[in-house]
Amino acid sequence: MKRKSTIRDVAKKAGFSLSTISLVLNNKGYVSETKKQKILNIIKDLDYHPQRSARGLASKLSGNIGFILTEDHFSQSEPFYTRIFLGAEFEARKHNYYILLTTVGKNVKETHDIPRFFLEHNVDGVIIAGKIGASWIEYINSKHIPVLLVDYVAPRVSNITIDNRLGAGLVVQHFLDGGHKKIGFIGGDIRHPSIHERFTEYQNVLLATGVTPSEQWYDIDQVNTTQSNGYEATKKLFNGNDNKPTAIFAANDAMAIGCMQYLKENGFRIPQDIAIAGFDNIEAGLHVEPRLTTVNVHREEMGTLALRRIVEMVKEKSGVVTKTITPVELVIRDSSGIKMD
Repeated sequence: MKRKSTIRDVAKKAGFSLSTISLVLNNKGYVSETKKQKILNIIKDLDYHPQRSARGLASKLSGNIGFILTEDHFSQSEPFYTRIFLGAEFEARKHNYYILLTTVGKNVKETHDIPRFFLEHNVDGVIIAGKIGASWIEYINSKHIPVLLVDYVAPRVSNITIDNRLGAGLVVQHFLDGGHKKIGFIGGDIRHPSIHERFTEYQNVLLATGVTPSEQWYDIDQVNTTQSNGYEATKKLFNGNDNKPTAIFAANDAMAIGCMQYLKENGFRIPQDIAIAGFDNIEAGLHVEPRLTTVNVHREEMGTLALRRIVEMVKEKSGVVTKTITPVELVIRDSSGIKMD
């Protein structure tokens, strides 16, 4: 079996000291670009991989970032949060970090399994994607490690969120431009900041144009934002309602697809009778008939930004709370029935 190369092999072949090799490996201190490139080429030629344990002893860092999803997000909204995770995973490789993914209950008391990386003090920072209970945030903060929220906000915690207000405004204005006045909204988990912002902006845009949204046009009482929740919310709006909306803005694409399912089963034509739009631009929206108008969210980029930011937080150790809002765009397809020039 071929002997594994060591840092001494790299130093010997490069003709530099162990400390210089170490500076390049840990991306610290000053090493001229010429020397750095020579060392990196030799590392590649020798197929040298520094041991995480050795690096950890030197830097007091593990080289790991924890990535947490609640169990319901992973099972029910997986297409959305998986993309965020993948963005973080690919970016982590560029920074020589490993991502440790785990799922937990919504609150610390609801789970018997504290993630092992907390018990073993084996992460330098934690990314949490989606809604999570305050008790988890308190628990993580008690560990005195950097924590970053993605698609969620909490007091005194850095976050990366979506421009929900812009996205919702684009959808409602799109319907208004198409001649709709009776525009509905279906949503769930309304205490989630993203869903709340979308519903609030839906109301604000209508009111600004002189349209008062009727309570018969919206349902925000669903527990979650799954396809079945979209089905049930639409059923509530259309079953025996004489003041039906002519267009529906769903809080996310999953609910929009559930909405379309109910309407088709009950003889409504989309978009001739009811126009539909969602939010998130998940792949499933391309495979329904008609194809779903939606708001594009740059999920992979959110994951990329999250990884970059948590690495900065680990290095800076400043404790400064930062907030980043990522852009969105309206994606017009057939379900809204409105063609734009």
